[in-house]
Amino acid sequence: MGCVGICGSDVHYLVNGRIGDFIVKAPMIIGHEASGIVKKVGKNVKNLNIGDRVAIEPGVPCRMCEFCKGGRYNLCPDVVFCATPPVHGNLSRYYVHAADFCYKLPDHVSLEEGALLEPLSVGVHACRRGGVGLGSTVLITGAGPIGLVTLITAKAMGAEKILISDLMDHRLGVAKDLGANFVMLSKPGEDEKETVQRVHSILGGAPDITIECSGAEPSIRLAILATKSGGVVMMVGMGAPEVKIPLVNALAREVDIRGLFRYANDYQIALSMVASGAANVKKLVTHNFRIEDVVEAFEVAKTGKGNPIKVMIHPLKGKKL
Repeated sequence: MGCVGICGSDVHYLVNGRIGDFIVKAPMIIGHEASGIVKKVGKNVKNLNIGDRVAIEPGVPCRMCEFCKGGRYNLCPDVVFCATPPVHGNLSRYYVHAADFCYKLPDHVSLEEGALLEPLSVGVHACRRGGVGLGSTVLITGAGPIGLVTLITAKAMGAEKILISDLMDHRLGVAKDLGANFVMLSKPGEDEKETVQRVHSILGGAPDITIECSGAEPSIRLAILATKSGGVVMMVGMGAPEVKIPLVNALAREVDIRGLFRYANDYQIALSMVASGAANVKKLVTHNFRIEDVVEAFEVAKTGKGNPIKVMIHPLKGKKL
């Protein structure tokens, strides 16, 4: 294993021991945003060789069910996904994975960038499923890692105007550096109607597509209320199991509300974006740790000390940081 990023879900399992119906009942290795160097291959592996540097797509489906055969393998009921109880993750020195879910990295793409293909693929899936394209006006709610990779992807796909909102000013600074046309600092308890008007004023109208990346109820409501009639709301962030939303408003204005779960057939696109320079994910990395310092790494990710965006762990021995 060469590089493993800490995801919010990893922290959630560590702190709370569960995410929804996924409950940690026994000691579990976490980590699923990863890249590595091939040490051994099975006798039937033809696509990889020892020494290849690869990005690891963490979910391996059954390949046989109707969802897999229909190209939506992220919905496979029998998918084996890294660090989802009871399946171990890949935050380790060595890890065994299916060869067809490993993607060889070009020489100029780093192991850190390879690990970041995992969150970037979420952004790719969100923008593709939401219909982002040339000339789109996009609102992104939440400027955490997933909101930021969604921003990167929307820019690469030709969105003309992108507004991203968040409660933390330092995240908005990163968003601006990554190419956001507009940023908006949200405040807890602010008036909903005024916030909608603020979005419309900043963008010069309602967004065609809103991609909700926070999972917070106020942001979900804003996404629906601010999006133009006939537009699309992509639900990416996962928060409380049940929230109160203005459903009649969405129905009366034919706002499409679409769910998203991970990604499918997006890793190669994400890799192409990074390899071509269309997606500069390096700017997301704020902290690097050796695997010996993993407790400190998770403390940074958990507490937010030092304003982390993406915390990376390097399992390779002798890694100088």
